Amino acid sequence: YKIFKVLKTILIFPPLFRLVLFDFRLARLALVSAEADLSLPLAKELPSRHAQLNALRSTEEFDVLVIGGGATGAGCALDAVTRNLKTALVERDDFSSGTSSRSTKLIHGGVRYLQKAIMKLDYEQYLMVKEALHERANLLEIAPHLSAPLPIMLPVYKWWQLPYYWAGIKMYDLVAGIHCLKSSYVLSKSKALELFPMLKKDRLVGAIVYYDGQHNDARMNLSIALTAARYGAAVCNYTEVVRLLKHDGKVCGVRCKDLITGQEFDVKAKCVINATGPFTDSVRKMDSQQVENICQPSAGVHIVIPGYYSPDNMGLLDPSTSDGRVIFFLPWEKMTIAGTTDTPTNVTAHPIPREDDINFILSEVRHYLSQDVEVRRGDVLAAWSGIRPLVTDPDSKDTQSICRNHIVSLSDSGLVTIAGGKWTTYRAMAEETLDAAVGAHKLLADRCRTVGLMLEGAKGWTPTLYIRLVQDYGLEKEVAEHLASTYGGKAFDVAKMAQVTGQRWPIVGKRLVSDKFDIKSIQD
Repeated sequence: YKIFKVLKTILIFPPLFRLVLFDFRLARLALVSAEADLSLPLAKELPSRHAQLNALRSTEEFDVLVIGGGATGAGCALDAVTRNLKTALVERDDFSSGTSSRSTKLIHGGVRYLQKAIMKLDYEQYLMVKEALHERANLLEIAPHLSAPLPIMLPVYKWWQLPYYWAGIKMYDLVAGIHCLKSSYVLSKSKALELFPMLKKDRLVGAIVYYDGQHNDARMNLSIALTAARYGAAVCNYTEVVRLLKHDGKVCGVRCKDLITGQEFDVKAKCVINATGPFTDSVRKMDSQQVENICQPSAGVHIVIPGYYSPDNMGLLDPSTSDGRVIFFLPWEKMTIAGTTDTPTNVTAHPIPREDDINFILSEVRHYLSQDVEVRRGDVLAAWSGIRPLVTDPDSKDTQSICRNHIVSLSDSGLVTIAGGKWTTYRAMAEETLDAAVGAHKLLADRCRTVGLMLEGAKGWTPTLYIRLVQDYGLEKEVAEHLASTYGGKAFDVAKMAQVTGQRWPIVGKRLVSDKFDIKSIQD
């Protein structure tokens, strides 16, 4: 049976290869920044929150009002404002305070979805992967300071798996086409152990290495929102939607509450977009109490363990865990992230990882690490739980089927809802949502301009920017690297605000938390 699986993959490889070669619909990527097409001025100074609140209150009517400041909501706001639509975005907490900051930090197409597409000859799954790989390339291009390619190793412990996995990963490269980050390759056992010395040696046959993207998810989300604000969108956090406003049965705005001052005010809009992720149904029920829930929340737990559990520049993929889900084992900020789980959960604002999920991840990690490495519960430095907003299509006859992709729906009252999807495809989701909103509400708008549109901090960034920070401001190398990778071209503005240390070196850049501290003094 195992040999049959390998042969089946190889036999269906040629027709899928032809499918990749002739499907160019999703293969286009802007080679020139979209800013060349924009007539909107880019603000040099970001408006304060007070100014943004005043804009929300004083504007007679917005074209588009987006509820939700996660990746999708911020993406919708950026898409709308760059179409020359008068745009507002409200978020009841911090931007990216929810699911968008609790991801695996990967920008990926979905290797497991491609496996389903190959084995079941599922064209829709193939298109979903192809779209995600196109968006992966775009995201790496528009925010190079916050993202980068990452090699991920897939260890092989059975000889028949080597050609099977190799065919699948090569297919992943082929589907990416011109957007392939780097070509995947096969490693011998000795070479795999050289690159990943913590790997379990027993019965190891070899390994396959492929490339996906890694990014700072919270900063990326914030960068999208900041870019929307620079182009003129009224973007405000800690602003909760209390209820929807209606006129003649149609949604015409929202009632907002400033959670800092407690003041309430109305914001009118021709179109209201619900982009609230796991809280999708709560906003839909503001529109109509009779609607059925479409969100099927699933908890994805990640843990942070010390950096010595993995190499600095190589991730690991466990393709077949005991519950059937893949586990990633990735370097991050000099630490190691391991996850994720996929368990049903209730929607809460601050989900807490369960002990069972933490122990499950640790158990899976033990399967792939050498016996010399003792995986201890006490090594878990942090853990977080993100609620994955899986959805059922409200327009589908089979409402029990959960969609791993996204859906855009329009209610009878005109509320536009975007739900589901994943981080990597936020831009495509926003484009589809705005296309639907423009058509449904007959808005006068330009075409989508977000492909190739550089995000906040991308301008002026180079891989060697941190050297200029060290030389020009006297920062420590580590601090300079952090500023460059966090703020990009805006790092110089942050460096100007740095405190003088009073030491010969570093000259400026007093750390918020010293890297040298006394545990006893902290306990006291």
